[in-house]
Amino acid sequence: MSSCKRAYPGGFAYIWTLLLVAFMGIGSSIASELYSTSVRRDKERELLFIGHEFRAAIARYHDSAAAGPQMYPLTLQDLIKDPRFPNAKRHLRRLYADPLTGKAEWGLIRVEGRIVGVHSLSQRAPMKVDNFDEHDSGFRNKGRYADWVFVYPHDMFIAPQEGENGKNGGPLRIGVLPKPGTPR
Repeated sequence: MSSCKRAYPGGFAYIWTLLLVAFMGIGSSIASELYSTSVRRDKERELLFIGHEFRAAIARYHDSAAAGPQMYPLTLQDLIKDPRFPNAKRHLRRLYADPLTGKAEWGLIRVEGRIVGVHSLSQRAPMKVDNFDEHDSGFRNKGRYADWVFVYPHDMFIAPQEGENGKNGGPLRIGVLPKPGTPR
């Protein structure tokens, strides 16, 4: 009887299996990173859409004075049901949730106690830093989503010049508020 050893290719199959698992792990981590980037970009687009809806609703509220001077709303609920009209006048169908925080809480920009704009409460850094629409050009190079302020009129706040106060951008300054009764 001769003892004949048979060579099994099991060692190579094991190495190939390890390589396959490693490539699958790398591929799934790349796919998850692409997915999370896509989700963040979708949330940014949704924030821009909702911010524009709030800006338009504030504009409609401001421009539709019943029998008095033009004014801004006192609360966000006033955008859903305008208390200045006897019948339900809606400038906004519902209060949107902030897509970045998931809550229906917004930072309110007030001038003389009235709401002139909203902003997200998210402190995260935005992915989009340029190529905004004309009305959103003040969002350029902002360091956090909370700095994306949706006000009516869109140019109510004067954006500081580059490098002012030694910072990129600096704080916002209030521009000229429209006088009651003057068209904008």
